[in-house]
Amino acid sequence: MPATRKVVPRKRAQLSNEDSEPESLHSDALDDLPPKKRTRSSNSKSSSPSKPKSKRRKRKAKEDDVKDEDEDEDDGSEVDLKEGQQVVGRVVQAPKTGWVPPGQVSQNTLDFLARLKDPACNDREWFKLHEPVYRRVEKEFKDFIEAFTDMLTDVDSQIPPLPPKDVIHRIYRDVRFSNDKTPYKKGLSASFSRSGRKGIFAFSSKSDKLTGYMRAVCSHRMIKPGDESVIAAGAWCPAKNELATLRNHLLRSTPAAKTLHTILASEAFTTHFGPPHPHPQGDRQSVFGHEDELKVAPKGVDKNHKDIALLKCRSLAVSCRFTDAQVVASGSEFIDTLRGVANVMTPFVHCLNDLMTLPADDNSDEENEDETGGPEEDGSEDGDE
Repeated sequence: MPATRKVVPRKRAQLSNEDSEPESLHSDALDDLPPKKRTRSSNSKSSSPSKPKSKRRKRKAKEDDVKDEDEDEDDGSEVDLKEGQQVVGRVVQAPKTGWVPPGQVSQNTLDFLARLKDPACNDREWFKLHEPVYRRVEKEFKDFIEAFTDMLTDVDSQIPPLPPKDVIHRIYRDVRFSNDKTPYKKGLSASFSRSGRKGIFAFSSKSDKLTGYMRAVCSHRMIKPGDESVIAAGAWCPAKNELATLRNHLLRSTPAAKTLHTILASEAFTTHFGPPHPHPQGDRQSVFGHEDELKVAPKGVDKNHKDIALLKCRSLAVSCRFTDAQVVASGSEFIDTLRGVANVMTPFVHCLNDLMTLPADDNSDEENEDETGGPEEDGSEDGDE
């Protein structure tokens, strides 16, 4: 006990010396608010219970600063953060102006898609912060596809009037087997056929970018900024059986095959898609020039066959591009332009459907006898190959 009595005065003396410094020199005092009612000596202010209070006050001041910054950026909105949460970015709201009536495409949509071309923006975190903009763009595209569907079903009675959700493709990319790991596509697209978005039939497509993942004959529409919007129609990478049936028609020169030649050589078709023969430099022209086109004749086919150019094709499709100015044209101007192209594509789509679904034997026997004068077996052997 005597030892304890000697220690206590020393501690008190030490505290007294430290607390005797002017209040303005203490770092804690710089952050503390001035006293409101009661004024005490420096000894009472610097006592041990005051330090936790000063920390709480500093923490509260920092939280108030964060709230003030959020209020300035979000026009008065408050952010209530729970323990362990932090602010990672500001959610960008969709523009309030610049949108167009249903059935049209606005510049806002093209601007958003153009941002996705930047790898820094084609990112999940960026996309999450701009999700309100995307949802508004998505709604506008659905309204446009609904108007496009009404037009297409009027032009082609074989196309079912499906709702937009059944023909529109997701914006999310499948990156499992791709070296490009960007998570989002750079355009919006939709596909139409007798069986909807998928199936064995030829299709028509509307999109901003022509992609090679379609497996049926149909119409494909895609919206993509940079003058890359496309409407395309045909058969992209048909299955083995459908491709074999199509080639069998060409080998036998069936009426359906002759109809295909007539369509490809028509004035309206060549005006939109080019002459019915391969481009000298291998570029896209008519149905020719696709990346999956064979370099040599298919197995068992004479390389000197009159239709060897068509027989080398694994995809039979045509496409027509549009500028951004055409896409954002006011009123129904863009839909009317698409109607003109769809009118030219429809006979081509119907012909491909027949070539891939009707057996060549049903229509070719009599034709082969008239042309060759030979027995039916000769044509059958060619078809088997």
